[in-house]
Amino acid sequence: MKVLTDVTKETVEQFVEESIDTESVLFTNENTACVNLERLVEEHIKIKSSPDSTKVALNWVHVAISNLKRNLLGIYHMVSEKYLQNYLYEFVYKLNRKFFGEKLFNRLIFAAIYPYVQHSEKSDFLI
Repeated sequence: MKVLTDVTKETVEQFVEESIDTESVLFTNENTACVNLERLVEEHIKIKSSPDSTKVALNWVHVAISNLKRNLLGIYHMVSEKYLQNYLYEFVYKLNRKFFGEKLFNRLIFAAIYPYVQHSEKSDFLI
C-alpha cells in the first residue's frame, strides 16, 4: 500500500511500474485510472464492482481496506497526512504476518541471526 497524491492514470501506472513485478497477474476494478495496465504486467484482469465480485474475486482487497479503515478510525483516530505512509507500512507489515502463528518465533530467530550468517560466509574466519 502506498499513499498516492491522486488517482489518475499516470499516477496508477507509475505505482504499478514501481511496485509490481512484470510477471504478475493484476486484478483491478474497472476504474478509469486502471486502463492499459496490461502492458505493465503479464495479465490484467478487470472486474466490474458488484456485490458478487466483492464477495468472491476482490474479497481480500475489501477485507484489507475495511480493516485499515477500522484501524485508522479506531486505534489511530488522529492520523495526519504527514505520517499516513508510516501507518500504511505498519498495517501491511501486520497483515503480511497475520497467518504466521506458531512459526513466528522461528522466523524471529532466523531474522536475528541471518546478518551474522551472511557476514561469516563472506569473511575469512568462522564465527
